[in-house]
Amino acid sequence: METKPPPLTIPNNQGTDLAYRLREGRKDAPTLVFLCGYRSDMMGTKAEFLDNWAAENNIAYLRLDYSGHGESGGKFEDGTIGQWYEDALTVIDNVTEGPLMIVGSSMGGWIGLLVSIKRPERVKAFLGIAAAPDFTKWVWDHELTEDQRLICKRDGFISEESEFWDTPNIMTMNLFEDGKTHLILDKPIPFDGPVTLLHGKADDEVPYPIAGQIASRLKEGQTKIITIDDGDHRLSRDSDLELLKREIEELYKSASLNRR
Repeated sequence: METKPPPLTIPNNQGTDLAYRLREGRKDAPTLVFLCGYRSDMMGTKAEFLDNWAAENNIAYLRLDYSGHGESGGKFEDGTIGQWYEDALTVIDNVTEGPLMIVGSSMGGWIGLLVSIKRPERVKAFLGIAAAPDFTKWVWDHELTEDQRLICKRDGFISEESEFWDTPNIMTMNLFEDGKTHLILDKPIPFDGPVTLLHGKADDEVPYPIAGQIASRLKEGQTKIITIDDGDHRLSRDSDLELLKREIEELYKSASLNRR
């Protein structure tokens, strides 16, 4: 029976061990980096699919768990967008060299865009899968009730059941407050590489018009939006993964032309 090797680890700015897996690949193409979503991890369906694709194409591939996620240390409830963004940068900066191709799923789309803004000289292209930048703002403003907002302010967190996880979903006041300092849809996004956004129209977690909002903050003609009529939030069906593969291959053609 095949077993996965244990993850490598590196401490973040809080001294928490961050788990990651790095596949070596050829040097003439950008390293593929996968950033997972909220409460997801680097062993999910899309992360594993991309690992197989990278192996078949001899592409270097990095995937990681933010603190409080998957195999990394720390408590999920202590995390914020800023901390998870710093976690991603810590791993990327310490274990990769040269150009990058970022793929971000859901919250990973927000973190991936922040990384692209912070490292524009390295990130050659970005692909978002149901990308959810600024989700803390629209959850607070539009999805929480007034009672929930009052409870969060009073207790420092809210807890609610979720169909996606066995344990209640806890969102802290720190998460919402920190999110305000990392908003990107209220101004132009200073990233010049090609951007592809995949989004399901049946996504009941992240409304698909968010893709258009992202595109509106980038330069005209920079963004390719692909909507899947019956696609849900996860976009993990075989047909979704085949689409993901095709679009990554298209981006690699353009990104490789700009390698250094």
